[in-house]
Amino acid sequence: MTGGSGRGGRALSLAVWGLTRAVLLLCVFKVFTVPGPDVTSDVSAIYRGWYEVLRAGTYPLDDVTWQYPPAAALAVLSPDLLPFLEYASAFFVLVLLCDALVFGLLLYAGSRTCGREAGVWLWVAGVPLLGPTVYARYDLMVTAVAVAALLAGVRHPRVLGALAAFGTLLKVWPALLLVGTARGRDTRRSWSAAALTAAVLVVASAVVAPGAFAFLTFQRDRGLEIESLGALVFHGARQFGWEGRVELRYGSMEFAGPHVALVSTLALALSVFAFGWLLLWRLRARISEVHTPADAAFTAVLLFTVTSRVISPQYMVWPLGVGAVCLVFRGSRMALPACLVLVATGVTLLEFPLGFAHVVASDAEGVALMAVRNGLLAVAAVSAARRLWRATVPGARKGREAARISRAGRADTPASAP
Repeated sequence: MTGGSGRGGRALSLAVWGLTRAVLLLCVFKVFTVPGPDVTSDVSAIYRGWYEVLRAGTYPLDDVTWQYPPAAALAVLSPDLLPFLEYASAFFVLVLLCDALVFGLLLYAGSRTCGREAGVWLWVAGVPLLGPTVYARYDLMVTAVAVAALLAGVRHPRVLGALAAFGTLLKVWPALLLVGTARGRDTRRSWSAAALTAAVLVVASAVVAPGAFAFLTFQRDRGLEIESLGALVFHGARQFGWEGRVELRYGSMEFAGPHVALVSTLALALSVFAFGWLLLWRLRARISEVHTPADAAFTAVLLFTVTSRVISPQYMVWPLGVGAVCLVFRGSRMALPACLVLVATGVTLLEFPLGFAHVVASDAEGVALMAVRNGLLAVAAVSAARRLWRATVPGARKGREAARISRAGRADTPASAP
């Protein structure tokens, strides 16, 4: 995942970025047609409908597909920045600009002392592996905020906090960026800035338009989406006569039927367990290096993505962006989990939109695709958590060193004579 060095490597990455993004634009503008469902309909129909409601001065109170924090309105309204373009076209161009921003930030960070270009290449290669879906959702915009926050946080913890809070009110998950801040002054500065920024944005949202927090009810009522890890239970059960079905609910395809509520509850319990593990790690960790906040954020994003009741294809851009920041730092231990995420991203394109009919039908191809994609994500999450713990918890590091020395000692000891 490393490119050339110096100017040659940067020129090559820029050329590959430009070529792959041109292909993505041709896909969303329908010059090329990608098999499967039309991934651009969310922008042209759903986002455009929300846009009209928001311009009227209220949040979409009666639309259960509105499941996003109040600042998401800014993403939906953003095409107004390009009034000379039709709504969907303007949205696609703005996502491209956010993509370019992430690329530029990673390129700049990788060119600095002690940086490396692996993070740039993870982003350059990973984004097009999601296909046109990545430009037809606003998740890449949120990821751009997260990448900027983590890179700025190296020197400016308050900026990290403010951007993390803004990202949280765009799509919740950027709150995880704060889990790995260094103890003491950095944590106080970043968390206080996040709290202040969040308070200002929440009050402003509530004042500007009614219904800013209607999304909480809609999100709470969501079920088990067919692409989630827990859904594998029912993909398998359908092969043995399970009486459930697949329904379009809350804007996504979900399982409905016997025992779905139980598995959905278990998924929530896994998310609580992941939160508990992160809390324990935070209490036990004592070793913090420049890359630790990014490594911790990457681990947290993976844990909560894997345990979510919904793993929509566009969610893959979250760990791609945060993982790319990790790989900017030479000391990061997240290379293997990041590579697993990259492979999982490619499998995601195969299941949506290319093979989505197979996933809905739970046939052999669909089940295999979901098992591989979610399996890769699960292994990446466990690997990232293990590496983070070993790198930051003093006892774990000592235990690893002792084991290594013991193995080396045994290797150097002559075999006993018979």
